[in-house]
Formats: sequence, C-alpha cells, structure tokens
Amino acid sequence: MTSAHAQGINLRRALAAALLAGAAVLAGMARPAAQGLDDIIVTYDQSQLLPLPRPAAEIIIGNPVIADVSVQSGNLLVITGKAFGITNMIALDAKRQVIFDRRILVKRDDVRVVNLQRGALRQTFNCTPQCNPTVTIGDEPAYFDAMLKAAEKKSGLSEKAADGGGSQ
Repeated sequence: MTSAHAQGINLRRALAAALLAGAAVLAGMARPAAQGLDDIIVTYDQSQLLPLPRPAAEIIIGNPVIADVSVQSGNLLVITGKAFGITNMIALDAKRQVIFDRRILVKRDDVRVVNLQRGALRQTFNCTPQCNPTVTIGDEPAYFDAMLKAAEKKSGLSEKAADGGGSQ
C-alpha cells in the first residue's frame, strides 16, 4: 500500500468520524425541540380533552395554578388552562406505573384578545367580534377586581334565575 493511499484511507476515516460526531451533536440539539412538539398546548380559560392509552388511577400536576386536570372517565382527561405558564402532568395507573408524562403550556388566545396598555397598566378585552372587558391574570389590579366582581354578580344572577328566584 502506498503512502498516498494510506493517507487517503486515514482522511476518509477522519471525515467519517467527524460526520458521525456532528450528527450526534445535531441529534442532541434537536432533542429538546422534538420534546417541545410533544407539549400539550392549552389556551388560557379553555379546556381540552386528552385520551390516555389506559385508565389513570392518579394524576399529578406540577403547578395546579397553571393548569387543572379532571378525569372525565378512566382514560379521558379534561385539561383546563388556569394561568399563563408551563407545568407538567404525570398520570399513573393502578400499579403506579407512568402512563403519561408531558409538559403543559398555557398560552393566550392572541387572535381574539386585545390589550390596552397604559404605561405599566394593562386592561384586556375579548373581541369576538365586539370588544368586551374580560378577567385576565396580569391586568391592572383595580380593573381586574372590577371585572371579576361584575362577572361574579352576573353569575350569581344567572344561578338565581335558574333556581326560579329571578324577577318575573
């Protein structure tokens, strides 16, 4: 074997090793992005159904302030976005085996929500198609409290009417 031939083989081996190392680095970089594709994305103040492969005996939520999960049936969950942020959910079966483990991202409905920003103070409106005030975490405290009070009053009047106690 000639010296040039041996150098060519060594060069090809070095190139192959470099390509494999580069592929390994790229695979490692792609892993978090691939995990991100598996995240459950729920819109703030909305619910989403999630079927499980088998019935869950226990549900663990990392931060129940961000998302709430209720079991509709043994293997059908309802996930509700409570506050903006990221948390996780783990579902265990009766043998305490993990059957589901994913992150939950609660996001804003940017298509139908308009924010009125006055300096550092924010007020949120739901525009579907008219813009009406809404209760959104992070709004100016006085505005938030006023909208919450109005929503609670309306809910109370609706419940009263449903019970037959409304005005006639």
